[in-house]
Amino acid sequence: MIDKKQIGLRTLKVNEIFFSIQGETSRTGLPTVFIRLTGCPLRCTYCDTAYAFHQGRHIFINDILRETARYRTKYVTVTGGEPLAQKSCPDLLRLLCDEGYQVSLETSGALDITGVDPRVILVMDLKTPGSGEEQRNLYTNISKLAKKDQVKFVIADRRDYEWSRARLEEYKLDRVCEVLFSPSHDQLNPTELAEWILADRLPVRLQIQLHKYLWTDARGR
Repeated sequence: MIDKKQIGLRTLKVNEIFFSIQGETSRTGLPTVFIRLTGCPLRCTYCDTAYAFHQGRHIFINDILRETARYRTKYVTVTGGEPLAQKSCPDLLRLLCDEGYQVSLETSGALDITGVDPRVILVMDLKTPGSGEEQRNLYTNISKLAKKDQVKFVIADRRDYEWSRARLEEYKLDRVCEVLFSPSHDQLNPTELAEWILADRLPVRLQIQLHKYLWTDARGR
């Protein structure tokens, strides 16, 4: 039997909790609470949340739940950094699901996803060569994904695109779950990526970071 009272007294180092419009994934456009955890073992070249590497404060899980409830929405995304770098992250995810939220987890794919509550939608980022962290991909995670989950490729150039297309075909990812191809902001024109996808008839969803068009240079959005 899980002792929820004890779990609620565990702490996580949290960078920020904020309410915004989901800018990515199949939930784009939905009002969502974001819980950004501190810390990440990766250093991707295009990272736009480097401030989350170290900044943050330790908060009881119960207090995170109370803060989340203030916004009165059913959608919650736990992000980072790399959330799974903190051992109590799965506890937070489980309790959020128990509270009735529709929970998604944004993870790099470099850490084992075993132990994540099956109710959570996993959005797993496979690192392309342009990220500088391609060697960190843990491909055994793919077999643990379900139809509800999503695999994301952040694409900086044509080389990244061809690499991503090869992984799509090698692992038959479109049969596993939804696949997202996202242009790296300010590195690849979204129209160019769209044309490549159409030319190759790829079974993927083109994704842009909507929040960066709604709020420019806005932390916490």
